Amino acid sequence: MTVSPLGMSGAPAGGPTVLRILLGSNLRRLRERVGVSREDAGYHIRASGSKISRMELGRVSFKERDVVDLLAFYGVTDDAERDPLIQLTREANATPWWQKYSDAAPDWFGLYVGLEEAAQLIRVYEVQFVPGLLQTEEYARAVITQGAPGLEPDEVERRVALRLGRQKLLTKEGPPRFWAIVDEATLRRPMGGREVLAGQIKRLMDLVGEPNVTLQVMPFRYGGHAAEGGAFHIMRFPEADLPDMVYVEYLTGALYIEKPEEVERYAAVMERLSVAGTSPEKTRELLAGLLKEI
Repeated sequence: MTVSPLGMSGAPAGGPTVLRILLGSNLRRLRERVGVSREDAGYHIRASGSKISRMELGRVSFKERDVVDLLAFYGVTDDAERDPLIQLTREANATPWWQKYSDAAPDWFGLYVGLEEAAQLIRVYEVQFVPGLLQTEEYARAVITQGAPGLEPDEVERRVALRLGRQKLLTKEGPPRFWAIVDEATLRRPMGGREVLAGQIKRLMDLVGEPNVTLQVMPFRYGGHAAEGGAFHIMRFPEADLPDMVYVEYLTGALYIEKPEEVERYAAVMERLSVAGTSPEKTRELLAGLLKEI
């Protein structure tokens, strides 16, 4: 049995987060190929089996020495297989742009930013706020301030800067497709006041015409629907080794759901929402109507 050095065709895309996941996936395959347990692998690099598990999930940074030792332990001696993995280790340890804001966001959110950066399709359902990638600066500031009223002003501004930095994703060369479905209540809630909400709705009206952005609304008249459990994000990646992933945020943390059967359930809900939600034309009409009411 052979394992592709990168587990896919061509060079890997995305930032360090995705590269760590790809590297971890390859290390897991190599370990399983030779029948080594996580505990034995951990012992070989003076660590625990739980650390090997975190490495294979791409949830921690990699020491090059550890990767070199594990490759030797797994019998990887062919330079054609070994060298790309060592190079991938170096690239996976690069510092991402959002690292400078690490003190302004929860630890569990850093992983999401990295995955978001690497996705080719991001589907979002929101019930309370306009999705972060579509927020105006004023709206983002209001959301952050009201969500954490005890924050110091400079920390609020750093969180706003992180959110605005993430938005560059939608205007970069070769941007991902962003498909958002928002509950009508989101667009009627005067977050930051009427002026801020009006500015946010105008921004959404401008974005409706962007080729990589789809915006739908779940109108009140529809009543109950398939996503009454709350907001969620589904991310799809160009790399064959990265399956679709669901992100669900709660008050003190977040879930990253990877089991195919669970992801499929969220995807099915998203499909039903997209059928029930407004068309792009009706979305623009609804936004225009809301703007007149403000």
